[in-house]
Amino acid sequence: MEGGYLTGQMLIAMPGIGDPRFERSLILVCAHDHDHAMGIAVNRPVEGLTVPDLLERLEVKVADELDDDLVLLGGPVEMERGFVVHTDDYHAEHSLGVEGGLALTTTREVLEAMGGREPHPRRAVLALGYAGWGAGQLEREIRENVWLTVEADEALVFDDAYDTKWTRALEKLGIDPKFLSAEAGRA
Repeated sequence: MEGGYLTGQMLIAMPGIGDPRFERSLILVCAHDHDHAMGIAVNRPVEGLTVPDLLERLEVKVADELDDDLVLLGGPVEMERGFVVHTDDYHAEHSLGVEGGLALTTTREVLEAMGGREPHPRRAVLALGYAGWGAGQLEREIRENVWLTVEADEALVFDDAYDTKWTRALEKLGIDPKFLSAEAGRA
């Protein structure tokens, strides 16, 4: 965590978050500095919408062997805009390095690469929308026990076991989710 910022870390929504849009969310923090924070939820699939379907709607050429990965709901902001989190072995001109071997790209070029064009990222997820925070907002929410943080890993970011990602993230911290309460306390 460089300079106290959380870029490359994951946020785990705590029970009682008070916002159904983030309940049991696991969010990869893609950018965080003094002025803002931005992340992509990686465990909220859009049921029935696959990456090949979306690429076809966008008239992006798709290879025949493309997996039917689901598109994710990345967050409540700009839900009509696509964001691709991918391994940093692929780099487009406007890719944003996230840390931990990850990057974020929003250009059509990465969609074409996901469709099968070479070069392409080893692993990638496509999300619609993002989560955003203003200056100091995320830090305040963490102090208020809204979020826990955990180190990102490829399984939490890229695998398709969406229903277990939140629990697995907590388990990385040694926390059994059945012992969490929606009520926050102060010592």
